[in-house]
Amino acid sequence: MKEYTVIRCPEGLNWANVPAISMDELLHPTNANVTAQAQVCYDDAFLYIRLCAKEQNIRAEYNGLLDEVCEDSCLEFFFCPIPGDNRYLNMECNPNGAMYVGMGTGVDNLIRLVFAERTPFVPQIQRTEDGWEVVHAIPYTFIRQFFPEFAPAPGYSIRANFYKCGDLTPDPHYLMWNPVPVAPCASFHQPEYFGKLIFA
Repeated sequence: MKEYTVIRCPEGLNWANVPAISMDELLHPTNANVTAQAQVCYDDAFLYIRLCAKEQNIRAEYNGLLDEVCEDSCLEFFFCPIPGDNRYLNMECNPNGAMYVGMGTGVDNLIRLVFAERTPFVPQIQRTEDGWEVVHAIPYTFIRQFFPEFAPAPGYSIRANFYKCGDLTPDPHYLMWNPVPVAPCASFHQPEYFGKLIFA
């Protein structure tokens, strides 16, 4: 299990001062020439996630609340907010800012969360010279609707994984931070294989 130390946000949320980790594990062998990385930091009210992809052949078709954004170019963050609890939230986002938000313990019991006005937080999307990125500022108030005990502080730890995929892109690809087994089911939705985020 890989580990990552989540630092308190630098003043002004300067991402240049936040360590990055690579999604360098492959679910399937691929030569899509796509790379991705993640950064995480926190403060007293928000968990901040930055996901970046270097990707030339971007697909961004979906805009709706119920669209399968994993078929587009997609960056994803899955996390179990409570130690010892396999329930997780998954947040999947395409370059249009369309999001899939779910909660469950696996793909067979995943519940899609639908909100009247998209989500309580709006992903910040940016196209870059060689790809795209998304930044999430996830309010603790949102997480605590489902996990009231969530209380990040020095020494607190959660399990999480980061993914980059694109089912219907010109170059399908499946990248991740912590590897998940292909058999018996090749799925990102396996919380027992998430890595560990340790708050500093």
